[in-house]
Amino acid sequence: MKKESKKYTVITGASSGIGYETAKAFAARGHNLIITARRFNNLKYLKAEIQKDFPKVDVIIKTADLSVTKNVYQLYDELKEYHLKVWINNAGFGNYESVKEQNLQKIETMLNLNISALTILSSLFVRDYADTEETQLINISSCGGYIIVPTAVTYCAAKYYVSAFAEGLAYELKNSNAKMKAKVLAPAATRTEFGKIANNTNEYNYDKSFGTYHTAKQMSEFLLQLYDSNMTVGIVDRETFEFKLSEPKFNYAGNSAHNQKN
Repeated sequence: MKKESKKYTVITGASSGIGYETAKAFAARGHNLIITARRFNNLKYLKAEIQKDFPKVDVIIKTADLSVTKNVYQLYDELKEYHLKVWINNAGFGNYESVKEQNLQKIETMLNLNISALTILSSLFVRDYADTEETQLINISSCGGYIIVPTAVTYCAAKYYVSAFAEGLAYELKNSNAKMKAKVLAPAATRTEFGKIANNTNEYNYDKSFGTYHTAKQMSEFLLQLYDSNMTVGIVDRETFEFKLSEPKFNYAGNSAHNQKN
């Protein structure tokens, strides 16, 4: 039985960066939150920060390492007692290395988190809420999910999956007249912990490495624009850093005569 009549927005990877700022942005709109990540202390600090500014917002903390498949299912099972409205799959990390030199243990963890966990959680949420009014699923991809970046081939390939999955799901929901909307946010360089993790370093200077970038707070504002819109894709232009809302970008074979017959 679901608790009371409260509705919640779920944000994975909420302990830092875009997820952290997105939680604060949705709290400012009065959304009750379920925030999840591995680092409990960061989530505890985020909850305190939110409830100081927005005392009426309910914030539930769930710690989980979503790179482990059993934890993904366990997290979703723990949330069945809550009424969910928005699910934001933000958890993930990147990697800058050639395919020849990349650490395969790190790559396996990245693929488990960026692809497998996202797919499982998206699928479970759609099963339960596709026909519920005003529900949205927003998956965080990257502008690298629409272009191949040197030394980030595997990361880009993973984000291509996220973009294609989200866009394809958006078509699927629309074609079945579902009430849920699926969307994808594709940031460019954003000053978060991403740079340190992707480059396997304890220090990372975005001014030196990129020069132009967005802050996590700016990306959370772009995410809200996407949430408010009827568009499927919110993407940052990698050259101009302009944020744009658009229809799906990948070709869709919905009207092809050569599709499998049901």
